[in-house]
Amino acid sequence: MLEELLIFTRGGLILWSSCRALGAAALKGSPIDALIRSCLLEERSADASFSQDNYALKWTFHNDLGLVFVAVYQKILHLLYVDDLLAAVRKEFSQIYDPKRTNYDDFTDIFRQLHLEAEARAEEMKKSKQAISSRPLPAVSHRAGQKARGAAAGGAMKKGASGKDDSDGDSSGKEHHALANGTFKGHENAAPKDTSHARPVVVKGKENGGPKDNGAFDVTKLQRLRKNDRKNTGADNATKKLTKPDTKKKGKQDRVWDDKPSNKKLDFTDPADERGDEVTEHVALNQGESMMDKDENLSSDSEEEEVEDGPKKKGWFSSMFQSIAGNNVLEKSDLQPALKALKDRLMTKNVAEEIAEKLCESVAASLEGKKLGSFTRISSTVQTAMEEALLRILTPRRSIDILRDVHAAKERGRPYVIVFVGVNGVGKSTNLAKVAYWLLQHNLSVTLAACDTFRSGAVEQLRTHARRLQIPIFEKGYEKDPAVVAREAIQEASRNKSDVVLVDTAGRMQDNEPLMRALSKLINLNSPDLVLFVGEALVGNDAVDQLTKFNQKLADLSAVPTARLIDGILLTKFDTIDDKVGAALSMVYISGAPVMFVGCGQSYTDLKKLNVKSIVKTLLK
Repeated sequence: MLEELLIFTRGGLILWSSCRALGAAALKGSPIDALIRSCLLEERSADASFSQDNYALKWTFHNDLGLVFVAVYQKILHLLYVDDLLAAVRKEFSQIYDPKRTNYDDFTDIFRQLHLEAEARAEEMKKSKQAISSRPLPAVSHRAGQKARGAAAGGAMKKGASGKDDSDGDSSGKEHHALANGTFKGHENAAPKDTSHARPVVVKGKENGGPKDNGAFDVTKLQRLRKNDRKNTGADNATKKLTKPDTKKKGKQDRVWDDKPSNKKLDFTDPADERGDEVTEHVALNQGESMMDKDENLSSDSEEEEVEDGPKKKGWFSSMFQSIAGNNVLEKSDLQPALKALKDRLMTKNVAEEIAEKLCESVAASLEGKKLGSFTRISSTVQTAMEEALLRILTPRRSIDILRDVHAAKERGRPYVIVFVGVNGVGKSTNLAKVAYWLLQHNLSVTLAACDTFRSGAVEQLRTHARRLQIPIFEKGYEKDPAVVAREAIQEASRNKSDVVLVDTAGRMQDNEPLMRALSKLINLNSPDLVLFVGEALVGNDAVDQLTKFNQKLADLSAVPTARLIDGILLTKFDTIDDKVGAALSMVYISGAPVMFVGCGQSYTDLKKLNVKSIVKTLLK
């Protein structure tokens, strides 16, 4: 049974609802609102369906009019006529739609008729399929099959014996007489008298004769082709080996970072005792302003890139006339060349293949059926639609002002807690220290919690950062319960009136069940204000797997109904990827969490915000 069919504009104005028109009860849990938040606004509109609680939802668009049609039904029913009904409603409603009109009560009777017709067609199709499946197949008796095979073999034997000498007449006659079931009687014991006039052997009704026979199969010819194929393959491989150019490895050169002197001292070791209590110099406090508080101005660069990219876009199509449309309605086939070029471009920028495919499908769904004005290029239309989609995905949908949240928590008399999670070796401890340095720049007191009680040297590493930044650290050594250490650290920070607690955790692979269970316990026990996933900007397809499984494990292992998932992303090693910025898009798309910090160097100041416009320009460049 269909629960509801809703028609609304892309701006959110509801034009017609079957529940309101037919007086049905409202749906539980607002599944359509969940569809808009989780699918339509996230550029996942190309998906086949969406599920929320016990409901399944399907939808279609009228892109030229800017209308959305959504059907809701019970997930357990598997209604077969929903797609047909949506297409019929879309066709009928578009004929009476007027942008200035808001009341469509007269569409109720039309919908009832369309609903009945769609149900009738689905029932008729179901009955026809059942009739076809229940119809018995024509039976062929074993004796009839033997006779047919014998007749075919006998005809082939007569054809082969017609050109023989008279001296072979007796033997051929015996052989013809011996052929009854398409095989030779006593074939195992008897051999033909003259091998030069050997007749084709029939096995299970098939001839092994020459290629000229009708329906025959030449095994010798197939073997000959296989031998030739092996020889050609071997020759090609030998040629490739002989013509392979000699490549000499070049020596690795020292990297010179932008705006950094090449002979900068990187050894910040301080003479201190084994616990690091004695401090003799504080180099970290004089490193300058953090890049988080600097705004990037890319307006001139963006304009230059647009001018430079103009001629390159013409290469997407074979001619100019194919890319110019005058009042044409866009079909999916028209969009495929431009979308394929965009998909390849995104994948070269390190976007995961699955994400690039879904983005292109979503753009195609949003453009299909739209009309183009005169001298409007399809390639530029697709490029603009993709740029808008990328901006919507990467732009945070909630406030990511951590400083405001810290002051709000301070007014309530408690510290603001941030937990850093991620896989091994991505730079959690280093970037935690960068965040601490940035918070110190804003006159906030910070406490570090050494909850990585698993990795050897993790506590000493965090202790060194705390000593250089002159901030307290709470530690309990190794082989302790990280959740308990974090709770005691938060309690200690509350007693000392600390503003922020930064919790360092052990790196863990997304498939490590014991460590993921320990992480879930830490988050559920301490209820941090922010859970930051620290990920490398170098990863491609693996970013999707990491974030998906981290969120899935946190949800599955949570002890409370509303599980805490990843709230934000910190991208590290962003200075090593050149224009391969696709990991940011992949991570945001798969998790829905914004990129809150970007690590771009080795010093404490090398932490900045994500410039969304710059990322989009780089992805489409």
